[in-house]
Amino acid sequence: MAFFRSVGFSEQLPAIAGETVMLRAPQMADHAEWSALRAASRDFLTPWEPTWPADDLTRAAFRRRIRRYAEDQRGDLAYPFFIFRKSDGVLVGGLTLANIRRGCAQAASLGYWMGAPYAGQGYMTAAVTTVLPFAFGTLRLHRVEAACIPGNDASIRLLEHTGFQREGFARQYLCINGVWQDHLLFARLRDDPSP
Repeated sequence: MAFFRSVGFSEQLPAIAGETVMLRAPQMADHAEWSALRAASRDFLTPWEPTWPADDLTRAAFRRRIRRYAEDQRGDLAYPFFIFRKSDGVLVGGLTLANIRRGCAQAASLGYWMGAPYAGQGYMTAAVTTVLPFAFGTLRLHRVEAACIPGNDASIRLLEHTGFQREGFARQYLCINGVWQDHLLFARLRDDPSP
């Protein structure tokens, strides 16, 4: 079993095609579409995300975000993707495999967001289903973890529908919308059967 980084990417991750979505690393050219979608979805996303910095949607902040994404990828720490609808290339959301632990863990944390106009249409289910073979195959991870606030029924359904199993409860696990929130803990293992 490999315990060290086993993949090598140039500056840009390859795009990953799913049935209805395309996953691609964020690029500076995405700023206008990303900022418009995030701004239009702010009220929808606020209960489920960390507090946004005052300059979060600016071009300068996005440039810093892109640089951090590239550094994290080069360091095998995280792999961010924007989710595009395959039929027309519209940006619908994003997901990240983050907090990658190598050595004896071979694990990552899955985080995701969906733009309000596209919620409940199956795009995130398609995106998670698409990224898991990359996580388990290309990145050779053994475990992908996810956490969600107990009242986030849509996220719970998503994780259960994509084969994640509920493993526990973490008190005040993440600071979401300015408050330390309890979270349900889920995980999917490489050898778990597909749903």
